[in-house]
Amino acid sequence: MPKNSKLKIFLACSEYTPLAKTGGLADVSAALSFFFDSEGHDIRVLIPFYASIDLAGLEIEIVPGLQELTMTLGDRVFNYWIVRARSEGPGPDIYLLQCPELYGGDEIYSGPDEHLRFILLSRAAIEMCQQQAFAPDIFHCHDWHTALVPVYLKTLYSWDRMFSATKSVLTLHNIGYQGVFGASVLDDMGLSDSGGELDQEDLSHDRINFLKTGVIHADLLTTVSPTYAREILDPEYGMGLESYLSQRVESVVGILNGVDYAEWNPESDPLIPFTFSSRELSEKEKNKQALMEEMGLEYVFDRPLAGVVTRLTYQKGIDLMQHVLPDLLAARDLAVVVLGSGEEEYEQFFQWLQSEFPGRVGFYQGFNNQLAHRIEAGSDLFLMPSRYEPCGLNQMYSLRYGTVPVVRATGGLADSVQHFDPGSGLGTGVVFHDYDANGLRWALNTALDLYSNKNAWCRMVSNGMAKDYSWNEQGKIYIERFKRLIDS
Repeated sequence: MPKNSKLKIFLACSEYTPLAKTGGLADVSAALSFFFDSEGHDIRVLIPFYASIDLAGLEIEIVPGLQELTMTLGDRVFNYWIVRARSEGPGPDIYLLQCPELYGGDEIYSGPDEHLRFILLSRAAIEMCQQQAFAPDIFHCHDWHTALVPVYLKTLYSWDRMFSATKSVLTLHNIGYQGVFGASVLDDMGLSDSGGELDQEDLSHDRINFLKTGVIHADLLTTVSPTYAREILDPEYGMGLESYLSQRVESVVGILNGVDYAEWNPESDPLIPFTFSSRELSEKEKNKQALMEEMGLEYVFDRPLAGVVTRLTYQKGIDLMQHVLPDLLAARDLAVVVLGSGEEEYEQFFQWLQSEFPGRVGFYQGFNNQLAHRIEAGSDLFLMPSRYEPCGLNQMYSLRYGTVPVVRATGGLADSVQHFDPGSGLGTGVVFHDYDANGLRWALNTALDLYSNKNAWCRMVSNGMAKDYSWNEQGKIYIERFKRLIDS
């Protein structure tokens, strides 16, 4: 394929910032599609029209040929239609799949019809292309929710020569979520006559795994960091798919997620009280003071502030914090601010920690995007001791905001944060390896010791703020891999 030729890309996903978001998948799908569009590629995006989508600032357009459509899934017939959502700014065409019977609830993920919601999304994506006579070079699918597209292209829609040159790419954002259902959904999938295309061991155990099906059939598999691409080949991280991935190791590529620096930039961020840059870090201290006052904490100049913005789940290393933070707070001069929600045990821990160390620990239960920005801007260090982390974005936000990441060497954390060496002055954060309390304890004490060495700390902060993890760099890798796939 000529180097400068433009691609036709269809991107199907379950989340898309700011319309529907529960995590990083939404940010990545949006930022990546914006990059494709900015580079002149013909990119179309389809997501479900969830009832929770806020239409403010969007103009909804009726699209000829995409109205009053029906699809039979098993013994049920669904009426659906697809509209286009336009905004005044730049960006790709966003199409919304409207089916109130399946997407009319308040939640993005929920309910007994979960498999039907994403079977419809996968098939509607293909049929939308047919209705518009749009033959994509690349069908870009994300996680289990659209992982059936590759097998559908090989079975139900193999008759349509319009897709004869189309290649499918499945991006694995988090292999821990796989979309596993009872084998009875085979009829709903429309694959009763194509059972041989599914994993036979699963069928013998009365189950169907949507993500596994995508791993078997996609032409290219990408993960959201190079280290995660290697980790998921091992049982510790492969979540039962390691043998299938190992069989296709030549088709597994790790591409680190990028950061949207239009949104995450301390020099222009409208959500923080004081904008700042690496040349004017005194304003960062003002953000710290404002944040601590907002969270009801006592501001003491030169007391380090650790920030945490996370889902409070098993994956994120909260159990390590439970073992380390109480003793550390008792022994050293440190303040902590936490934003997150999740498992009740972890929520209760941070509520207890806040009551145990009044004025030094602040906990906001839930999610607040504006507060997330202010935590990045006002913290001195940012804590991410993840058990596993396919990519992670907050550590890269932290680098740009002069907030030193304290991370475990796994997945994208290992790829984006380099341990600081005071001797050479190289490195951007504090990195520990073993997933245990001693590892985290060492890392936090190391960070606090470095904080007391102002020359070393300033060098580490400066190194981090100079890093470029923009989509302008990472997006080019996707395009290069797409073109290589098309030429293969």
